[in-house]
Amino acid sequence: MGKLERLQGCGTALITPFLPNGGIDEKALVEFINWQIDEGIDFLVPCGTTGESPTLTHDEHLAIVETTVRTAAGRVPVIAGAGGNDTAKIIKIAAELRRFGVDGILSVSPYYNKPTQEGIFQHYRALAESADLPVIVYNVPGRTGSNILPDTLLRLAEIPNIEGVKEASGDISQIGEICTRAPGRFRIFSGDDSLTLPTIALGGHGIISVASNEVPRMMSQFAHACLDGRWEEARSLNRKLYPLMKINFIESNPIPVKAALAMMGKIQEVYRLPLTAISDGARAKLTSVLSPLGLAAGK
Repeated sequence: MGKLERLQGCGTALITPFLPNGGIDEKALVEFINWQIDEGIDFLVPCGTTGESPTLTHDEHLAIVETTVRTAAGRVPVIAGAGGNDTAKIIKIAAELRRFGVDGILSVSPYYNKPTQEGIFQHYRALAESADLPVIVYNVPGRTGSNILPDTLLRLAEIPNIEGVKEASGDISQIGEICTRAPGRFRIFSGDDSLTLPTIALGGHGIISVASNEVPRMMSQFAHACLDGRWEEARSLNRKLYPLMKINFIESNPIPVKAALAMMGKIQEVYRLPLTAISDGARAKLTSVLSPLGLAAGK
């Protein structure tokens, strides 16, 4: 049995709160993690795209993961982001993360290099053989410039400690093929909030979510309604949450979600370049979606 074989439900792709001087707001991060767990989230994923990993220094990356593991204190699993386009560097950081006691790593397919399918396979195989940790593959062609095809992913699924995928191709046919052909132990998570319901209906195990930063309890309830086959409840929650799922991408993630969390009083609205504050027009649209959900300051 793989270490993550029972992992399911909703995991939050955590934002990284910053101070006005650009440093990590550790106090806000600890409070945010505790709130997420208290609200019933199933697992946490620090230092991914939503956590602005491309602009974190090496030491900041390690510190955020260590803080997350320490604060979670075994209450929920922690799957740490550890991805990039230099295989040797990712192997090194995975080894460093292992000593903090993470439950696994989420590793995005190499971007910009645009490796072939064989290159993608060899990259993950090298990582898996070196990491001594469960690995969840992250397929997000819109950011990486390359798609991990089902045949490649299924080859990877044969490697014992490659235990799942975060699938953000947006291609339901591809997701369906993976769900149909993958071994039973292999965990399949939607990488798009708006595709949670169909992904689980096809045989997936949950969602690694942006929206759960804002509404962890509702997103967890939604994922578990799907997993339990309570489809009327799931469809009702999907209708309620869908506007939030979509507005979170009105500008590049995590700009809208951090703006929303600042409106909710959870963090200060600080980004690192090249990300900038949300535009006035997008902010107005975001506010119009947050208000009906009761996501006002201090809630």
